[in-house]
Amino acid sequence: MRKYYNRIDQIAGNVATLKASNVGYDELAEVEGRAGRSFAQVIRLSGEDVSLQVFSGTRGISTGDRVSFLGSSMRFSFSENLLGRIFTGGGEPRDGRTTLNENLVTVGGPAVNPAVRLIPHRMIQTAIPMIDVFNTLVEGQKLPIFSIPGEPYNELLARIALQAEADVIVLGGMGLKYDEYLYFKNRFEEGGVMSRSILFIHTASDPVVECLQTPDLALTVAEKFALQGKRVLVLLTDMTSFANALKEIAITMEQIPSNRGFPGDLYSQLAARYEKAVVFEDAGSVTTMAVTTMPGDDVTHPVPDNTGYITEGQFYLKGGMIEPFGSLSRLKQLVNGKTRDDHRAIMDGCIQLYAKCREAREKRAMGFEMSQWDYKLLKYGQKFEERIMDLSVNIPLLEALSQCWEILAEYFEPRETGIRTVLTDKYWPNKANKAKEA
Repeated sequence: MRKYYNRIDQIAGNVATLKASNVGYDELAEVEGRAGRSFAQVIRLSGEDVSLQVFSGTRGISTGDRVSFLGSSMRFSFSENLLGRIFTGGGEPRDGRTTLNENLVTVGGPAVNPAVRLIPHRMIQTAIPMIDVFNTLVEGQKLPIFSIPGEPYNELLARIALQAEADVIVLGGMGLKYDEYLYFKNRFEEGGVMSRSILFIHTASDPVVECLQTPDLALTVAEKFALQGKRVLVLLTDMTSFANALKEIAITMEQIPSNRGFPGDLYSQLAARYEKAVVFEDAGSVTTMAVTTMPGDDVTHPVPDNTGYITEGQFYLKGGMIEPFGSLSRLKQLVNGKTRDDHRAIMDGCIQLYAKCREAREKRAMGFEMSQWDYKLLKYGQKFEERIMDLSVNIPLLEALSQCWEILAEYFEPRETGIRTVLTDKYWPNKANKAKEA
């Protein structure tokens, strides 16, 4: 029989505190009053003092409202019927369709035991050369996109969703502006991937508590599909909004702040979400890409700083391009030796020459005398940016590799690239054509 409590001791922000017994951490509660019915979750236990995080916010809730505990943590419906649906950050339908109640599964929970995971070993092609060639995305990887407000990170995520090799796409949007939500919705529909996608959208006008639930809902659903043998791609934007929501709740709870006011468990909270990325031995996989916006382009900010210790590298989006010297996919060496025999060589050779181009640009900017070699590098760098680095470039991996060879051949001799002779003889455009003719 359900027990009811008729007094709330304190209401602060989205947190309500009361005295109750036999209550568990993360347990769901129901708050009933004149404003209607709201669900909440236990986020702190101190003796009989129980703190509840109210999902819809505490507006309209009074100290005389009635509270009852449901005896379980948050659950969400899981089935194939989720595909093509859009939900709020709290799991309610945002698309005007019916609520799903069948096959309820527990939201959250621990990450998969590392002992039963496989090492990521398969490439995910995206048709974006700066990813496929230079920082390959690997199935089962957890990879953030470091950026600043104003950069096209949502456009990049949407394009990856449309072009990446995945059976199911789960998007978790946190703190999105309404037009950003509509952008994702329209892009997914126009690109023909909505039928295999699930969207959990928390907008800036929604209760802050739902921002905290969004990644948990997205990752729970992704894990269940992966256990059915699906290759699932999870896209999260933006984890800084998630961290700010954690910060707001921590301040409300009067927790002792850590670096820049963020809670001391920020690392653990981020890791609990990122570590959901997995490759199952006899099932599918979960690959996670998450945007992290850096206030003031400060990579030492607590959110990107903690993220960098958890993930396997990062994409650094700057100036509308994936910056080659700030980006790193630590798992690319597991897969780019299996694509084509020139992949690693062309990756190293092109970036080394582009680094020298950057040096030549600095020389020109400082008024130093330029050599013919410097002018070669400048022309190469411009062409490399236009045909490879520009995010509008949309070509598959093998075509991108061939295009890199063409750019090199346009400005350099084979011996100037530093690439092994056996590869230049095989792939250098003029030599390759002659070999075919012979």
